[in-house]
Amino acid sequence: MNPAWLEQACFGSNLPEQVEQHLYLAGLNYQNDQIAESHLFQAQALAPGHAAVLIALYRFYFYKGRLLDALEVAQRCLIKAARDNGLNEDWRRVQPGDAAFGSYDAVLPRFYLFTLKACGYLQMRLGRLEESRVVLNRMLELDPTDKLNASVLLKVLYRHGREDEDE
Repeated sequence: MNPAWLEQACFGSNLPEQVEQHLYLAGLNYQNDQIAESHLFQAQALAPGHAAVLIALYRFYFYKGRLLDALEVAQRCLIKAARDNGLNEDWRRVQPGDAAFGSYDAVLPRFYLFTLKACGYLQMRLGRLEESRVVLNRMLELDPTDKLNASVLLKVLYRHGREDEDE
């Protein structure tokens, strides 16, 4: 969901040692879903709403193919990112001038856009094509220079189901 610079810039700070330990143990036990998820939940209980914990949960669910769970966590991340940026919690009401979305150095607005992109992608993967289209188009409104490549996902979305028609 996010590049290394973004993670390093704002997600590792102020993370209690116990939380770090649980995230580390979740990674070590990745192959055992029950143990890994237990550590993620313990980290969440100790640092509810911390971006590092939310991202770890998101990645776990995403890479395990638990896309509905990943979407739920991505939506929680979007609300957190909205609050951190002083934005409306309803992404449909966020406007381009509400944050420095065009600045690649503005970490929090970039996190918001990355999270919005994750939501749009997951909606597409879940077959919720219209919702995906709406989310990705909003992303393009917020990022009109398309630095985060929402247009690539929109092209995939528009191609969806058309392969058979082309033959």
